[in-house]
Amino acid sequence: MSVTSSMPLPSQLSTTDLQIYLDIATEAALAGGAILQTFLGKLEDVQEKGRPGDLVTEADKASEAVVLATLQRHLPDHAILSEEAGASSGTSNRFLWAVDPLDGTTNYAHQYPAYAVSIGLLVEGVPHVGVVFDPARQELFCAAKGLGATCNRRPIRVSTTKELGKSLLVTGFAYDRRQTTDNNYAEFCYLTHLTQGVRRSGSAATDLAAVACGRLDGYWERGLSPWDITAGIVLVEEAGGLVSTYDGSPIQVNTGRILATNGVIHTSLSQALEATPPLSIWADLEGLSKLG
Repeated sequence: MSVTSSMPLPSQLSTTDLQIYLDIATEAALAGGAILQTFLGKLEDVQEKGRPGDLVTEADKASEAVVLATLQRHLPDHAILSEEAGASSGTSNRFLWAVDPLDGTTNYAHQYPAYAVSIGLLVEGVPHVGVVFDPARQELFCAAKGLGATCNRRPIRVSTTKELGKSLLVTGFAYDRRQTTDNNYAEFCYLTHLTQGVRRSGSAATDLAAVACGRLDGYWERGLSPWDITAGIVLVEEAGGLVSTYDGSPIQVNTGRILATNGVIHTSLSQALEATPPLSIWADLEGLSKLG
C-alpha cells in the first residue's frame, strides 16, 4: 500500500463527499480523544516499541480501537493505515485513512499537555481531509480540500510574519536521533540562532495545527510517518500556508520529511535548512559570531 505526494490531482469528490468524510473523521477523533482522557494519569502498561523513547500505552490502543471502529462502521470499503494496528485493506484502493490515535505518547505518559488524535484521508495519495483533536486543550482542528480550516468550528489562518528573523518556529527529533548524525540537531541550533526562537512540543500533529492557526510561523521535521502529518498537511494548506519537502519540492508523505510555513517565510526557511552548517560550529564561538 503506497502513499505518495500531496501534489494537486484532479478529484472527482464533491463538496458533499468531503464534508461527509470530514464529519466522520471528526466523530472518530472526538471519540478517541475522550478515551485518552479517561486513561490520563492512570496508565499501567507503558512499553517501548523497540526504539528508546518510542512508547505505546493501553491508551494508544484503546483510542485506536474506537477510531478504527468508527471509520470502518461508516466507510467499510476504505483502507486504513494506523500507527499501532498497521495497514488494513479496503475494497477501494483510492481512499486511505492515516490514523495516529495518540500523537505525543511520551508527553501523554508524563501528563504533559501536548498530544492529540490525528486522522487524515489520502485520496489517490493526496491529503484531502484532516482532523486533529487536542483533548487537553479541547481544541478541534478540521479541514478538507476547498472547504477551509477551522478550530472549534471557527475559521483559522496562518500568520502574516514576513521575515525569518521575526518568526517563531517549531520542530522535533526522530526516535533514531541517538543512532544517526541526520538528527536535526544542527538545524535546531542554526534556526534558533536565526529566528526569535524554535520550540519543540513532541507532537507533529499539534505543531502543524499551531502553524495552521497562526501561533507559529513554520515547522520542519524528519523521521515522520504518514499518520503523523497527513491531517496536518490539509490543515496548513487550507489555512493558507505552504507544505513541501525541505528543498521546496512537493511533499511526499512517506519520505518522513516536511516543511510547513505560513507561505511568506517558506523560501527563506527552506534556504536556511539547505545552508545549515555542521553541528561542530556551535562549539566554535568565533565561527558562531560570523553567522550573526
